[in-house]
Amino acid sequence: MADDLGWGDVGFHGGNAPTPNLDRLAREGLELAAHYVAPVCSPTRTGLMTGRCWSRFGVTNPQNERALPWDTLTLPRALKSVGYDTALIGKWHLGSLPEQGPNRFGFDHAYGSLAGGVSPYSHKYKKGPFSETWHRNGKLITEEGHVTDLLTREAVSWLEARSDRPFFLYVPFTAVHLPVREPDEWVARVPADITGEVARHYAASIMHLDDGVGRILAALERTGRRANTLVVFTSDNGGSTAQNNDPTYPDDRCPSGPLPGRNTPWRGKKGDLHEGGIRVPTVVSWPGRARAGRVESPVQITDWLPTFAALTGFKPTSDPKWDGTTIGGLLTEHAAPVERPLYSVAPGWRARSVRLGNWKLIVTGDGAKATHEVYNLAADPAEKTNLATAQPDRLRDLLATLTRVSARDRDALPKD
Repeated sequence: MADDLGWGDVGFHGGNAPTPNLDRLAREGLELAAHYVAPVCSPTRTGLMTGRCWSRFGVTNPQNERALPWDTLTLPRALKSVGYDTALIGKWHLGSLPEQGPNRFGFDHAYGSLAGGVSPYSHKYKKGPFSETWHRNGKLITEEGHVTDLLTREAVSWLEARSDRPFFLYVPFTAVHLPVREPDEWVARVPADITGEVARHYAASIMHLDDGVGRILAALERTGRRANTLVVFTSDNGGSTAQNNDPTYPDDRCPSGPLPGRNTPWRGKKGDLHEGGIRVPTVVSWPGRARAGRVESPVQITDWLPTFAALTGFKPTSDPKWDGTTIGGLLTEHAAPVERPLYSVAPGWRARSVRLGNWKLIVTGDGAKATHEVYNLAADPAEKTNLATAQPDRLRDLLATLTRVSARDRDALPKD
């Protein structure tokens, strides 16, 4: 999982930074061209870990508070119960205290940032109580090196030390989250037509990330596991245009200026419920199993837990209240899942959206002051023409769907 990587940041979507490893995955694997996530990071990670919409847990913002009840059925817990070893190497951001980290929620091994994105060389989060965040298995540690190199090295080492037991490895990189500053050798590789200090470091961060993915794939090949491993690459939300050298982070001599996150051709960016904030580059590679090509069926980050559960034989003992559904048939046969609403909530509950088939509703605000947007994504994927007034019956039906799917919001809030 990349961090803040926009739809148009990758080579196979016309990005200006070379991404040969991701391009090969897209060329030889299956692209999920309508894969949706939350508009910001902690909510997407909540959806992946639980198979449920982040709003069920009251999570709508990036947060350092514990996101999940202690007894939550998480993806690693489900897979551990059917014999899988589990590891998280990278960014957690679902509880930033050591005692709230990945090891408490089903991961056998955990390494990286307990909090959010970190400065690339100091590996520190924002100034404050969670700044010291780099850890191995809940113990805070200090290491030297660039964050992308450290995460890649740990992932490769963990894979190379594996026995023959099945495994689930989750690698949430911090690239390309601000603040970016890349090693000189990576900046030197950036195409000459990319100009400006931040733009060149951002492109180098994408290329460095792509190289890390390539090294992990090479480790799977080298250890003889590639043919029997399902690999998913995605991003946690759309690209960002925030200021790179954010003063809330410890000084790591990062260049100043806005990030050039690319979400073309979609409207919007990180934090938005328009497509640019929540529709991200996603590729599946499963040699001999996943049918290569490109599918447009809408799917969501919440679908992965039910899918992995079905593929591994995990059966919950009580109703897990998953919002996601299994998409195994989509992966192997391009068989679209049954049409269902894909629900999303923006930071601070400021807006909510639902996609049903080709129709999408965004409601901003509440009550009489709420504004409504309705789009036909088949005819207008860039969301240029709001049909809320022209299609009152469609608006009414989508509002009813939104009311129904939002009814379980906050039904699983963490307790002490």
